[in-house]
Amino acid sequence: MATLAGVWAALLVIFSRDVGDLAQIYWNSTTFGHCLFVLPVVGWLIWQRRAEVARLSPAAWWPALALVGAGAGGWFLGDIAGIALFRHIGLVLMLQGAVAALLGPQVGRALLFPLAYLLFLVPFGESLDAPLQVVTRDIAVPLLHLFGVPATTDGVLITTPTGWFEVAEACSGAKFVIAMIAYGALVANVCYVSWARRAAFFAMAMVVPVLANGARAFGTIYAAHLTSVEAATGFDHIVYGWVFFALVMAGVLAIGWRWLDRDPDAAWVDIDRIATTPFRSVHGGIVGGMAIAIAALAYLIGAVVISRTDALPAQLFLPDVPGWSRVGIDSRALWQPSYPTADHRLYARYADPTGHVVDVAVAVYAGQREGHELVAFGQGVLAENDRWVKVMDEAPLENGRVERITTSGAVERLVGTWYRVGDMVTASDNQVKMQTLKAKLLGGRQAGVALHVSAVKGRGADARGSIAAFVAAAGSPARIADTILSGR
Repeated sequence: MATLAGVWAALLVIFSRDVGDLAQIYWNSTTFGHCLFVLPVVGWLIWQRRAEVARLSPAAWWPALALVGAGAGGWFLGDIAGIALFRHIGLVLMLQGAVAALLGPQVGRALLFPLAYLLFLVPFGESLDAPLQVVTRDIAVPLLHLFGVPATTDGVLITTPTGWFEVAEACSGAKFVIAMIAYGALVANVCYVSWARRAAFFAMAMVVPVLANGARAFGTIYAAHLTSVEAATGFDHIVYGWVFFALVMAGVLAIGWRWLDRDPDAAWVDIDRIATTPFRSVHGGIVGGMAIAIAALAYLIGAVVISRTDALPAQLFLPDVPGWSRVGIDSRALWQPSYPTADHRLYARYADPTGHVVDVAVAVYAGQREGHELVAFGQGVLAENDRWVKVMDEAPLENGRVERITTSGAVERLVGTWYRVGDMVTASDNQVKMQTLKAKLLGGRQAGVALHVSAVKGRGADARGSIAAFVAAAGSPARIADTILSGR
């Protein structure tokens, strides 16, 4: 056990940056606050199995170093591509692998579920926001109609005679579903033996919160219809934050209560069967040293690769576009994307003689690394807690992503987005990460460019037509980005 404690301590020191990031996420993010309870839960699960595990003889087992290696490889790829999910999963896999490598396959099997539950230390599920926003809207609106409240939708906006309501990411129920996944997995293991019942409870733990969140959104809007927006939203935050989550958790458990099939006095694991698992043990110090060496090697190689950057001109300029001229910026509907760590940020308004007007915003990075990247949470078209909100995605334009955003429901803007990474132009966040990974591993151009061309809707020329006309006149998104990078 002393060797295991030493290896865990070494891993946590080597990857202290990730440990700090995780702690900050747990403490500051309401979406992942439940992760604070994972380690206490794992401790309780191990304590429940203490009598059975005590009958086993821990011994080091070198094949489990493959899990340490897989974790180190995942962390390395996540580090150079700027994918925090990979780094965090990699760290947890290394910790899990160290347990199996130093305590052996018998103890590893006896502690299989507690060790697997450590994966809930990894923050995941942000991608659920967008689809759950739509599901929440689609549940709330029919209920409003059923109760006689006229309601129309535009993307994630719901308009009633009382006003308009945004089904924001925070209201999508994603944080609720993510927490319920961890809760469902725990209850399914602790309270059920049948795999069919486990699967049924786990599915219910994911479905019921989605339905309940749609009902909550309906209740909020209906309460606003009967009272006022201020009263309803204030009440909603109190109920959702302190009572609603607990009620749904209790309700899910109550529904599944009658089908519980685990005997409270039954053993948690079949130690007699596990104890017969043959394996060849080796010296724990050697295995522990190898685990640390694997992790340290991934960290050192990553530090070398991630340092690659391009030399940029001291000053960059937006291009001159044939048929278009620079005009003054209109502060009445001012919008700018958020790239706080970019090496260069450029912004200007262009107009042509036919009445097309666009705003062009560019962010340039000499190289990408953690905290200094094109694609990251809380940056891009919308900053975290931005006064602008996303309404919906529009049809793509020139292989770029087009989003419709609004502020206070009064002004709408279309924003076209393109990223230039290596030799590729893409609008996909995943493609940006993969191209960054390719450039770091294989060499080539390291600089990255985010290009946004936007236009306000309802002011003369068609907003989409204005964006298309500007991009066509400039040549292409790739040409715009390359001209900027050249410094000409």
